[in-house]
Parts: sequence; structure tokens; C-alpha cells
Amino acid sequence: MIRSGRFARYDAAAFRKDLVSGILVGIIAIPLGMAFAIASGVKPEYGIYTTIVAGVLISLFGGSRFQIGGPTGAFIPILFAIVMQHGYEDLLIAGLMAGVLLVLMGLLRLGSLIKFIPRPVTIGFTSGIAVIIFSGQIPSFLGLKDVQRHEFFGANMKEIFLHLSTLNFYSVALAAIGLAVILISPRLWPKVPGSLISLLVTSVIAYVFFRDQVATIGSAYGQISGSLPSVHVPALTWDKIRELAGPAFVIAMLGSIESLLSAVVADGMTGSRHNSNRELIGQGIANIVTPLFGGIPATGAIARTATNVRTGAVTPMSGIIHGVFVLVVLLALAPLASHIPLAAMAPILMMVAWNMSERKEFGRILTSRTSDSLVLLLTFLLTVWTDLTTAVGIGILLALLLFVKRMGEMLTVAKVLPDPKIPQSPVSASIAAEGHGCPQIEIYTIEGPLFFGAANMFEKSIMDTIHDRPNVLVLRMGDVPFMDTTGESNLASLVEHFAKFGGTVLVAEIRTQPMEVIRRTGLYETIGEERFFDHTGDAIRYALTYLDKKQCLSCKQAAFRECAGLSQAVPSPDPGAAQPSSAGVSG
Repeated sequence: MIRSGRFARYDAAAFRKDLVSGILVGIIAIPLGMAFAIASGVKPEYGIYTTIVAGVLISLFGGSRFQIGGPTGAFIPILFAIVMQHGYEDLLIAGLMAGVLLVLMGLLRLGSLIKFIPRPVTIGFTSGIAVIIFSGQIPSFLGLKDVQRHEFFGANMKEIFLHLSTLNFYSVALAAIGLAVILISPRLWPKVPGSLISLLVTSVIAYVFFRDQVATIGSAYGQISGSLPSVHVPALTWDKIRELAGPAFVIAMLGSIESLLSAVVADGMTGSRHNSNRELIGQGIANIVTPLFGGIPATGAIARTATNVRTGAVTPMSGIIHGVFVLVVLLALAPLASHIPLAAMAPILMMVAWNMSERKEFGRILTSRTSDSLVLLLTFLLTVWTDLTTAVGIGILLALLLFVKRMGEMLTVAKVLPDPKIPQSPVSASIAAEGHGCPQIEIYTIEGPLFFGAANMFEKSIMDTIHDRPNVLVLRMGDVPFMDTTGESNLASLVEHFAKFGGTVLVAEIRTQPMEVIRRTGLYETIGEERFFDHTGDAIRYALTYLDKKQCLSCKQAAFRECAGLSQAVPSPDPGAAQPSSAGVSG
């Protein structure tokens, strides 16, 4: 029994569970690996190599006990675009570079930052990828001939329409049978992967009845090699690194998102908790090594990981076994895989696209008719009609701008006064709104974050509502949870404006984070330590010491209860002297 590490308390019973899970997941991974490789524009065996090498390494070095790694549908659009623009060799370089980036992200402990990507952006590009995968299988489903694959969705749709006259009814019949088997088999054989049953049934039918009538993996891509390729280090140059930096970054970001989402799914199913930074390092190592064997970029596969959990996996050993099982199958049965019809692969990928489309969540966000709906729709459309890099970048930027707008709208600045009808009452905006007010003291309550998206509105709101220039401005900042340097700059501008005309700014109830900001910038010393108060009542009592008593004699506002006692002319007190009045406000 192993008693330490991720294999603590590992015994024969646990190994048996991992063995069963690993074999079952390996059975699922074989057709998917080939299908994802074909859809990505490379030979099917490259998907098998990825399943073997990346599958083992992700389980060995990753941060989730149940993660199954390999090629995934999410990568298809970006990998196909790289192959179209740069070629297969450069795809290997981009994958290796992405691996380095993933390792660095893990070492820099950036795993937790991935969760801050807005959900509408994730759903938008995932649904867009699903549309691209689904539409990309239409030619194989229909058996169309001489269809050229293009980088963009619109060109591919045009190509399909131009070649509809080459429709192959044998391919359509075969694909329809395969789709029917995928849909029906879970009810009849729930423990056997529907994709595998579909592949076997359609391959046998094609070989017996439609031989030479439909395109196969062998006729389209040649015979599949029954061994792993020798290690080959891609030719790295500075020019290539600069050229492929963008695609590598996209692969790394997409891989990190997909793998951590998959790990979260596993956590939810098992009650465990993954190490996100270790997971990124494991993913990085896998993507550095896999290209050396001709494999394409890999990440955590949500469906295969969920299957791994459901079939009783206990430790990462199940993922290692899954990779070894695929290797054994490759060595023993590779020639048979060459007879698999492309029309048999099409419904498998179509179902993958359907399952990853997030259609329910997509509909829920879209029908909410909020700013998230706009982010979702724009990200989705850009993913389909342009490319994933543009879609995610613009989607995140739009989500950020809308977030800043919403946060800016949360900031409110209200003129307030004590309520004379209620002894020791808090200040009230309604009293100020009724036309009451002290011409010498103004009190404002600020609520919401004081940051770059709202800072200008904060200063403008106060300046626009102060018609006379008061002697004292009291700012109640107890409901300002956050302040950035832009907010601090606007506050400093307000303080400077009042100081220029001999006025004084007092600050009450300021919270820890804003206080730290103004201490670091020196604004705390500019305002003066004695002008900060824990309670509004203390600030008002201090403000009353600044009153011009001669001006009070002719004032009819009676904004404070103390105003009644100021109707008699008395010498002005020392501004710094303590006053016994409660100022009509509880602290």
C-alpha cells in the first residue's frame, strides 16, 4: 500500500477501480482524439499521440486527482487557423510555447485569476466554437467532394453550398445511422460509450455494404502508423517565436480556462479540491513534451474527466492507465482504424459540439436582456465570424467597460442634514431636499466605490450643488469601500479648491482602504490629521466652531439645533476649541 502523496492509502482495490475507469475513458478518448485532430486540420494519429503523451503527463504532474487531459473540441478553431496560416510544424512550436507560458502562469500563481474571466465571455466563445465544430462536419456528413476548408466560417459555408451537387447518399445514410446509434445506445447500453458503438456499427456497415463508396481515414489521410513517432524537436528561431507569440498565448489562455473548468467540474462531483497553480504547471509540462512526439496542444477534457469520476476513479492513476491503454490499442489495432469512414466521425463531433454548446445557459443570459446579454452575443458572433483571439479580447474589453459603467452608476453623492424632528437621528437627504441648509456648512454622504469610472462625477456632483461657498465641507465616507488614485486625485482637487477660498474640508467615517490610499499620496497630511473623525457628529461639532456668528444672526434656516443658541451675538470661538454640543447627530 502506498501511504504518501496523491496516492495515499493506495492499494489493490483502488488500483482495480482506476484500471476500470482508465480503460473506459481510454475507449472514449480514441475516436475523439482522431476526430479532434482531423477537425483541426492534421492527421488523425496526431490526436492519438496527444491522448497518450499529454494524458499521462497531465495526470502525473497536474493539480487534480481526476483530470483527464488530451485534445479537445475547444481547440479546434484556433489550431485549424494556425495550420492554415503557418503549417503543422509551426503548430508544434506554438503548442510548445504555450506549454512554457502555462508553466510560468502556474509558477507565478496565476491559476486563481482565470476565474475572473466573465461568464458571458466563456459561454459566448464556447457556443461559438460549438457552431464552428458542428458546421465543419457538414461536408463529411453529406459526403461532399473536393470541399476546401477555409479559416473563416463564412468561406466554409460558401464552400459547402457550392459543392452540394456532390452529395453522397451513402455517406448521408451512414452518418444518419451513426447519429441514431449515438442517441439510442445510452438507453440500451448505458455503460458503453455511444460514440464507440456508433463507430463500430458504421465502420462494419461501410466495410460490408458501402466499401469504396465512402471516404475513410485511410483514403483521406493514409494508413495510421502503429507506433509512436521518434522524438523530434521543432526548429525554434527568434523569428518563429515572435511570429507565433500571439497564437501561443491564445492556446495557453484557452488551455488554462478549459483545464481549470474541467477541474472545477471534478471538484463538484467528488467534493475534492484541485490545486489550480499545480494544474497549470502540469498542463504546461504536457504541452511542452507532446509536440516533441508530433502531438497537438492538449488540455483538460470536461466530458472525459466527468466520465472518469462517474466510473469510479480514485487517483490520477486512472488518467495514466487511460494513456497507456490508448498506446496499447495504437500498437495493436492501428491498421483497422484506417477503415473508419469520415461520415462515421461526423456525428460524433456533431454531438460533441451539441453537448459543449451551453445552449441553456446561453438562452438564459440572452433572454435576461442585460449588459451581459450584449457581451455574450458579441463574443459568440465574433467567435463564429472572425477568430477566437478577437472574440475573447473584445468580449473581455466590453465586459470590463460595462462593469466600469455599472460601478460608476453605483456611486451616489447626496447633500444631507440632521433631522431636527428626531433627537440624535442620523443625517437625512430629505431634510436637505426640502430647502433647509446652512450657508456656512455643507454635509455630503458619498456611497459607492470612488474610482476612475466615477471619480469625476463625485467632484462634479458636489460642485454643481454648492451654490454658496461654505466655510466647511463635511464628507461622510463610511460607505466608500474602495478608492483608487483617480478618486484620490478628484478628492484632492476638491480639497485644494476649498482651501484656495479659505474653506475647510472635514472627513468622517472613512474606511481602511481609502484611508491607506490618501496616506500614501500625502493627501492625509494636506487635509490635516485633526480633520478626520470616526463619527459624523464629532465632525459637525468641529465644523460649528468655524461659524461666522454675525452671519448666523440673520440666518433663518435653523439647519442645526444649535442654531437657536446662535441668535445672540457672541465672540467667535477659537476654531480649535472643543465644543460641548451634540450637533444633533449620533456618532
